[in-house]
Amino acid sequence: MITPDFDYTKEQHRAIAFIDMKSFYASVECVERGLNPLTTSLCVMSQADNSGGLILASSPTFKQVFGKSNVGRSRDLPFYTTTHKFNYQNYYRTVTRDWLNRAPEPSPSHVAFIESWAKRTIMTPPRMSAYIDKNMEIQHIIQDFAAIDEICWYSIDEGFVDLTESLNYFYPDQSLTPAQKLDAVSHDIQVAIYQQTGLYATVGMSTGNPLLAKLALDNAAKHTSNMRALWTYETIADTVWQIPDLTDFWGISRRTAKRLRHIGVNSIYELAHTHPTVLKKEFGILGVQLFCHANGIDESNVSEKYDAKSKSIGNSQTLPRDYTSQREIELVISELAEQVAIRTRRSKKKTQLISLYVGYGFSENKPSIHAQMSIEPTHSTQKLTQAILRLFRDKYASGAVRRIGVSYGRLCDDDFELISLFDDAQVTQKQETVQDVIDVIREKHGFLSVQKANSLANGSRVIARSKLVGGHSAGGLDGLS
Repeated sequence: MITPDFDYTKEQHRAIAFIDMKSFYASVECVERGLNPLTTSLCVMSQADNSGGLILASSPTFKQVFGKSNVGRSRDLPFYTTTHKFNYQNYYRTVTRDWLNRAPEPSPSHVAFIESWAKRTIMTPPRMSAYIDKNMEIQHIIQDFAAIDEICWYSIDEGFVDLTESLNYFYPDQSLTPAQKLDAVSHDIQVAIYQQTGLYATVGMSTGNPLLAKLALDNAAKHTSNMRALWTYETIADTVWQIPDLTDFWGISRRTAKRLRHIGVNSIYELAHTHPTVLKKEFGILGVQLFCHANGIDESNVSEKYDAKSKSIGNSQTLPRDYTSQREIELVISELAEQVAIRTRRSKKKTQLISLYVGYGFSENKPSIHAQMSIEPTHSTQKLTQAILRLFRDKYASGAVRRIGVSYGRLCDDDFELISLFDDAQVTQKQETVQDVIDVIREKHGFLSVQKANSLANGSRVIARSKLVGGHSAGGLDGLS
């Protein structure tokens, strides 16, 4: 191990706030029902046919009472969502057994506790359009505190805000330190969001960089009464190095943690004091990044938007049931190939690399299909569909399919073209003209305005998916209970 010898003052100090909307989906549902998001037991569960029983979000009370995280399945709950009765089957499946493989009986008080809360729990389907609208409302609130260029929204419910230039504007008192001003402005943002939306915001803060703000939120702010926490360069030894589990650190997955333990790194403190050469040998350039992050070093800038060097365009979906008919599987693959082709044309791009993912159902003991193939630059629906189907037929033999994904990579501008002596130029031109006309009609009147006849065939997903946002219900329905 080594002792890092960094001059943290060489890094540009910025006043960064990382804002996270507490249990966002569930909180929106509570507020629109006039309920307190912090005390109501509510669960957002998708009932769409492609993801029935999928828990997307839940309120803090739901998590505390039933011991569940956001993502899960209804079958894993300790009660049945339709009857609110205790789920004995799930209990005996998960309870710890003794050395004779005997499971203890659930106590009557525990059963009564679960059933009592189950009856008070609101189960509601997602309303993705409403969540997007609320996200835009929150972003407009934050723009009252920082310039739009200083805001980098990270996902639908969280984002970075660079408040460096705002501190003296809102708090010109020179007796206050930058840290005090940052805390005051962050508090004002929390109040503004609550007063205008009824939602609670958690804020991680740093007078150093975005990484420290994110770590402060994940490891401290969520556990404080005022839902704010400040981590700085000066407190790295008492904050960053004290994170108890490797996977509690931003960017370290279970797989990465396993590899770190393999080389003798069992904590963030040890990671920060491991020689970068050792980490680079194991992880490549990522190892150097891990070393820097463990020491609180982050050179990213909120105002400099990330532009991915390697881009691709793709769609994927989980099917409503296991598809065993190759005809039905190929129908869905063709629909996905067309949808991604449309997105590619809208981006004014052509693809030179197609990729296919096929995941089997739980009943199948088979590895997923991952295949790709280089092609001549094109954004033609017909050519891409034919190529994707050829790729599928080369790899698929049999089996029940549940998940499908199609993506196009190695993109180039759509004015790039290779002339082939074997193509009929007139036929190609006619196909592109028809394709362009269909795109224009769909752009003006909606995707379903022009459809192939097989969209009405068994197994087709086009019509059902056109009503979804982010794979889930756009507008939602009445509560399930």
